[in-house]
Amino acid sequence: MISSSLRLEPVTAENFDAVCAVQVRPDQGHLVSPVTKSLAEAYVHGEVAWPRAVVDGDEVVGFVMAFLDIVWDPAKDPAGRRSGIWRLNISADRQGKGYGRFAVDAVVEEIRRRGLGPAYVCWHTGEGSPEPFYLGLGFRPTGELSGDEPVGVLPLDAPAGTGTT
Repeated sequence: MISSSLRLEPVTAENFDAVCAVQVRPDQGHLVSPVTKSLAEAYVHGEVAWPRAVVDGDEVVGFVMAFLDIVWDPAKDPAGRRSGIWRLNISADRQGKGYGRFAVDAVVEEIRRRGLGPAYVCWHTGEGSPEPFYLGLGFRPTGELSGDEPVGVLPLDAPAGTGTT
């Protein structure tokens, strides 16, 4: 059970090692990049990346990174901007306890707070795909691909985590 002290915190020098230690299950390693790669991408794309530690009490239990207000497809629509979930890594021993749902809800609320909606996400397909997780939170496939990954959207008039749009 998750505690009432569950929160997102910026990645700092104090929690950096704990955030980098977040490891998904071995069978999920091909589905999501390691936290260290995400933090490097956040450094390179600092103007649009929003990396956060998922913290329960004093323990880092996961990592989430949003992309905020990026030009989605400059070739098709140079003015088309989107925000959403870029990465989500929940420690293997903490999965299935609501931490991922909390992290997605918190990112969606940040996007809503900034007036940047709707929220988007992409996922790998195949064995162990997070697709059912995101669909269960209310994301719906757009029919687009980002690389070879399906794109999902959550309108911000629907609360995340409800499974309704």
